[in-house]
Amino acid sequence: MAFWERYPSPPSLEGVSVKQLTIFLLEASSNTCSVKKASEILKLVKEDGNTVREHQETRDFLVKSIVRDISFKKQEMRYVERELKGLMSLLDVQLDTMPGIDLVTASALIAEIGDVRRFPNANKLARFAGIAPVYFGSGGKGREQKSKQGNRALHTLFYNLAVQQVQVAKGSKLPRNPVFHAYYQRKLKEGKTKGQALVCIMRRLVNIIYGMMKHKTTYELPIIKEEEVFNKV
Repeated sequence: MAFWERYPSPPSLEGVSVKQLTIFLLEASSNTCSVKKASEILKLVKEDGNTVREHQETRDFLVKSIVRDISFKKQEMRYVERELKGLMSLLDVQLDTMPGIDLVTASALIAEIGDVRRFPNANKLARFAGIAPVYFGSGGKGREQKSKQGNRALHTLFYNLAVQQVQVAKGSKLPRNPVFHAYYQRKLKEGKTKGQALVCIMRRLVNIIYGMMKHKTTYELPIIKEEEVFNKV
């Protein structure tokens, strides 16, 4: 953001030395960008040659305008998040204690579910979210199919949350939620597709979210030994 605001186009770097650009980048990036990065940028600009276009000043103005707009929206997001934190503390619902649920996701879940007490049990909430299967048939014969009804926004929230539960960290290769990861792998071994396995996780998540909201409890990750996780993969 700082770079594009100061240097909206290659011509704006004309006459800038490696040392000058390095000092700017170090300050703007909290010392994460080095001399190497500054050298690479100036090298690429030199290789491109003259890139000045018609109405270049107007083009630069537009780039800076976009940066200012993004900066304004980021500031507004901070204001909104601060307001959300206040509202969440009043509700005393601790959904963000569960891996994969941040302030925004927790707020979205509460907004879509509303007062969880309006659902007699987790099954009703699952049906409301379109996660519970629907039975098609008559005369004692039929089959269950995935529901395409229900609150689709809430369904999407549970789907994204389910995906995060089975993700594995790139660095450590450890699953974010070992219990759900092991459960997901077990469902795949049972012959279910990835989509079907995720639906199973979504249904379990409904039970957990329902209980956390109804009883205002925190999420406690069940203890599972590391070797048990990898043995189930």
